[in-house]
Amino acid sequence: MQKENYVPKMAKILGITRENSDVKTFKLKLSNGKPLNFKPGQFVQVSVFGVGEAAISMCSSPYQKSYFELTVRNVGNVTGALFNLKKGDLVGIRGPYGNGFPVEKIKGKDIVMVAGGVGFPPIKSVIEYILKNRKDYGSVSVLYGARDPKSLLFMDKAKKWKNINFYTTIDKPSGKWKGDVGVVTTLFDKYSVKGNIGISCGPPIMMKFAVQSMEKIGIKDRNIYISLERRMQCGTGKCGHCNIGNKYVCEDGPVFSLEELDEVTEMIWQ
Repeated sequence: MQKENYVPKMAKILGITRENSDVKTFKLKLSNGKPLNFKPGQFVQVSVFGVGEAAISMCSSPYQKSYFELTVRNVGNVTGALFNLKKGDLVGIRGPYGNGFPVEKIKGKDIVMVAGGVGFPPIKSVIEYILKNRKDYGSVSVLYGARDPKSLLFMDKAKKWKNINFYTTIDKPSGKWKGDVGVVTTLFDKYSVKGNIGISCGPPIMMKFAVQSMEKIGIKDRNIYISLERRMQCGTGKCGHCNIGNKYVCEDGPVFSLEELDEVTEMIWQ
């Protein structure tokens, strides 16, 4: 990695949306005025000065050049410090880094996307990319599960998505919830989901069963793509936190085809 890639660019917080009690979406713009050009599934290193930095995937459309968005769950020192920032504050941005979802390679295919919890933000970026180029893709089915209704992200935006099949489910029944209840993979049978490309991001155990459901409907391992963004830490392959066998998630991923991970499959679900 070249030396300049270690130096953060300054970015200003243009706005903050509280998604729920422990998730916020930050709208940012690089202070140099240039767009952050990225592919769905790539990530940036976000610095809160004096605290540290964290690897976070973009959730906005790559076609949105006037700003970019990061959805963050408050789970540690850096994300906790981010939560204390306000509109107008500055953060550091390094990247984008990593391999994203192969949006060009999967053109013309029928796509099934499965997301769980805060694994939905990078999937949202894929959805918005596809919607911008909708005629280039076949059918698109999105299956999204969360703990409860309050944990479901971007539902207002999802209402505006046209020409895709969008299904949601929650783990815990709620008195006001009238939708599906159960783990996200139950939606495969309920809605007779079909496709020849699979995409997934979320908790490891969820992705394990999502992959099994994709294989069950005939999707080949070479056509199943998963994001292992949760495993990343330094983002540069130095700390070893994201190592899986002979792979470093931050350098070789975070998006992999299941075929690429054949020798370490059981490790990725841990």
